[in-house]
Amino acid sequence: MGGSYAGLFAARVLSDYAEDVVVVEPDVIGEDGLGRRTPQRHQLHALLSQGHTQLERWFPGITDDLVAGGACLGEGDDVQFYLDGRLKAPAAGARMLGATRPFLESHLRRRVEDLKNVRFSHAQATDLVLQGDRVVGMTTAAPESGSGAGETFDAEFVVDAMGRNSPLVGWLARDGWDSAPVDSMRIDLGYATAAFHRGNELGSTVIAHSSPGPASDYQPTVTEPGALAAVEGDRWSVVLAGYADHRPGPDREEFLRRMRRCVAPIRTVADTSEMIGDVKTYRYVESRRRVHSRLSRFPGGLVVVGDALASVNPVYGQGLTLSALAANALGAYLRTNPSPQDPAWAYFRLAEAVVDAAWQLSTAADLAQPHVTGPYPRGYRVQKWVADRLTEASVLDSAVNTQFMGVVNMELPPKALTDPRFLARAARVLLSR
Repeated sequence: MGGSYAGLFAARVLSDYAEDVVVVEPDVIGEDGLGRRTPQRHQLHALLSQGHTQLERWFPGITDDLVAGGACLGEGDDVQFYLDGRLKAPAAGARMLGATRPFLESHLRRRVEDLKNVRFSHAQATDLVLQGDRVVGMTTAAPESGSGAGETFDAEFVVDAMGRNSPLVGWLARDGWDSAPVDSMRIDLGYATAAFHRGNELGSTVIAHSSPGPASDYQPTVTEPGALAAVEGDRWSVVLAGYADHRPGPDREEFLRRMRRCVAPIRTVADTSEMIGDVKTYRYVESRRRVHSRLSRFPGGLVVVGDALASVNPVYGQGLTLSALAANALGAYLRTNPSPQDPAWAYFRLAEAVVDAAWQLSTAADLAQPHVTGPYPRGYRVQKWVADRLTEASVLDSAVNTQFMGVVNMELPPKALTDPRFLARAARVLLSR
């Protein structure tokens, strides 16, 4: 249920285990990958290194296809990260793909459409069909209104990939099932994306990302937070972000003024490149995750992936990677040959372990914002002090930054930042400074 990024990944995984996979998607997705119901699809999305690894794992050769179609692959010095306006030390193996989400999704959709046992239904999912304690099907309606002629699908296994506003919780509650407990954190983020003509302004640069850090007390007093990526169509895609009263708006001139308060690559694009089209804005009020493993009962034959499972602060670029890793957890679960009649507890434990790592990173950084009021974990002040020192060391030392970025890119677990040898090197770097 849902045919955007998370749903397409889930369909690819299911195709290895199911005789027949149906992707139910109400939106009309054009060749450009654009649809009406996912407004954040127009914003610049990051594909972290782990997300790129999973993309290539489940869709072999897709990187070459994307680059042939105009996406840009950046490696080494082509990928630049700034903190408090300072260029961070190079991270070994840095590799990122520059592409818009619609472009990326359109390639995934074509790959999934080519699978012999996968078909698409242009319809709106309207409810589950339950029999006892398990799901045995789902109902649909015409997509325009969510009512009218539809069909009922028999199903041994159903995946909810309908996004953070998925109606699944309401459907289950109507049939007497408890809702999964929700963890949330209000962050009040706003971000805006604009496209620019791309020439040779920045040489081989593919990604430039700037964020505030300890020196600015996480406020945009040193440089504006933002990022740019070289994407298909010989364009730059530039995103600016801000919290609470500092959220960017749709005004083109104000967007350019804010770009000129960013780091050098973004300033250069503002001064030398022509903006294409309008500035597109999006507001993200709170991070949220549903923890299904805390339930005592759940229908068999049903799992949840993507933003319907967890939606974290998009400024850290974890969303696409979390969707891929949830699908990967689904594959690991299905390899154990589980009975679809039983609740998928093993899947939820696997997926929630990944979500927990992303949640730890994003919420710890969010709590540094003065307008974010918690909840604070035990020992937060000490944890923040240590994190700030590690962040400073990552600017100065390549080895520290390589491990630091390994965690940020979800290639390493957060506990990698507590390794004694890593902490000792970071301490030596700071003392030598």
